[in-house]
Amino acid sequence: MRTLVTGSNGFLGHFLVKKLVEEGHRVDCLVRPDADTSALAGLGARRIIGDVTSPASLREALEGVETVFHLAGIRRATHRDAFMEVNAQGTRNVCEAMLATTSARRLVLAGSLAAMGPSTPERPHAEEDPMRPTEWYGESKAEAERIAFGYGERLQVSVVRPPRILGPRDRENLAFFRLVSNGWMLELEDGPRPLSMVDVRDVVDLMVLCATRDAAVGEAFFATSSRVITLEELQEICAAALRRDVRRVSLKPRTLRALARVADVASRVSGRKLPLNRKLARQLVAPAWTCSGKKAEVTLGFVARRDLEASVRESVSWYRDHAWL
Repeated sequence: MRTLVTGSNGFLGHFLVKKLVEEGHRVDCLVRPDADTSALAGLGARRIIGDVTSPASLREALEGVETVFHLAGIRRATHRDAFMEVNAQGTRNVCEAMLATTSARRLVLAGSLAAMGPSTPERPHAEEDPMRPTEWYGESKAEAERIAFGYGERLQVSVVRPPRILGPRDRENLAFFRLVSNGWMLELEDGPRPLSMVDVRDVVDLMVLCATRDAAVGEAFFATSSRVITLEELQEICAAALRRDVRRVSLKPRTLRALARVADVASRVSGRKLPLNRKLARQLVAPAWTCSGKKAEVTLGFVARRDLEASVRESVSWYRDHAWL
């Protein structure tokens, strides 16, 4: 299988490229001219300069490609239009570029639980639930799905929706690891708030499965561990892996929101993206972020195999080896 991976130099992209190469597939990696491609070093994949916001570069990159794994996107921006341009319109550009070729017909899109919005503590989201995103990133991911499935009569489209992803190289949860490493643990009042999480390699396994199974065409699947935890439990697992005693900092949700607003202003003024922001705060204070993996199990026989505690331990080891902690 000849593949193109957008967002290949990111956290999830690195592991996907590695898996595809190991399985003997030919892999082309779409990377922006200014992208840090160090994560792709030594993997044996070809790098092609391009951008999902540049249709001309996509047409050239897709020559001879059969399957596209579309992972490219942004998670943080100061304006809604930026999310829509990259995450939503970028998906449309990919689909249009695929149709302009004679070979590229299979698309696996990296979706997100954020497109669904928060769940309730009593019931995890199922794939057929209505999308009710609560922030710009989630809105753009929901729109990306609608766009991709809108090409369903001409392209073979599947979507994989992970919740929060764990694993070596992850930056999204790094702030919590660093907090624990420094001897602190964040605890939110009025909890607990259940969270679905998943190891990055399980997400990759499901994406590759979606690219090869007819039953996956036209469908969206959650990629999640069967274990549901809380933010506090995640930090406790991290503390055990780091062998650190921690002091709990208990915050009211409104206090966290206020701190996040200050952090956003500081980020804009300084030009440095601080770990805390309003998007993260809204996610943390939501009643629950959970999803069910039942559909992937019944339809594709997929079950996430990696233990979350082992994933945290591996992450801690990698962070230490690379001086991230």
